[in-house]
Amino acid sequence: MNDGPPEPAGPASPVAAVRAVLPSLTPAARAIARIILDDPGLVVRSTITEFSTVSGTSEATIVRTARALGFTGYSQLRFALAAAVAKEPERLVPGDLAPDDPLTDVIAKVARAESQALADTAAQLDPERLDEVVTAIVAARRVDVYGVAASGLVAADMSQKLLRIGLSSHPFSDAHLALTSAALLRPGDVAVAISCGGETPDVLVPARTAADTGALVVAITNNPRSSLAELAHHTLVSAGQETAFRPGALASRISQLLIVDCIFVGLAQRTYDKADAAIRATRQATDRYSRRS
Repeated sequence: MNDGPPEPAGPASPVAAVRAVLPSLTPAARAIARIILDDPGLVVRSTITEFSTVSGTSEATIVRTARALGFTGYSQLRFALAAAVAKEPERLVPGDLAPDDPLTDVIAKVARAESQALADTAAQLDPERLDEVVTAIVAARRVDVYGVAASGLVAADMSQKLLRIGLSSHPFSDAHLALTSAALLRPGDVAVAISCGGETPDVLVPARTAADTGALVVAITNNPRSSLAELAHHTLVSAGQETAFRPGALASRISQLLIVDCIFVGLAQRTYDKADAAIRATRQATDRYSRRS
């Protein structure tokens, strides 16, 4: 017998969900979230009263924080983390890189962190939203891609991929050039803005300019509550764990590339004949160059 509607499932990847909204939380909620990230097993083992004592916060603050993180309350957060432990017990084992780690541990920890970033990104990547992004890019006259630092490398990779299948795309890591291009976009064009925290001015300002021209703005960011996510028409959320040796932007690069690859494959599928011809033509051109060299 069903006693009522099922409780919402909450975020697919609870630790990734906490990490994604961390920058936008209040100081009190951020302190609680930090404890969840540093020792999620503590939440699994603790009642709300016990966690209140450990965190030095009230039970009401803990409940509000759980809701801000996308859960109905502390119980759902606790159960979600317990389920994560059952599927991935190693996730709750401290694994940050240390200065004296031997290279064998470095390899294992970096591989685990990047594998987890990919898994978290895949878990929270909305197929319907991805399909809408692919549809917009297929119809676009031009695609701008904005990103700086590590995200700039991802922007360059995305533009190179689009160019390879015959789509007009340009990457911009210089704010002035990005603004110049954004100001010349038109309705129907697409601007893809890539920023880990979603607050980088060199990305945010061109994206806002693109939106003002009527272009469709796609955000690829770790923070779904960022200024970039708020102004974007579509937001695709990446994931990545910040550590002492892997700052936020670097940690998210691998997951940003996953999103870019998913967009690319979706575009290639949607424009198969054109994409296939373009790939063959570009491969022949580069092969001829290689033989001459």
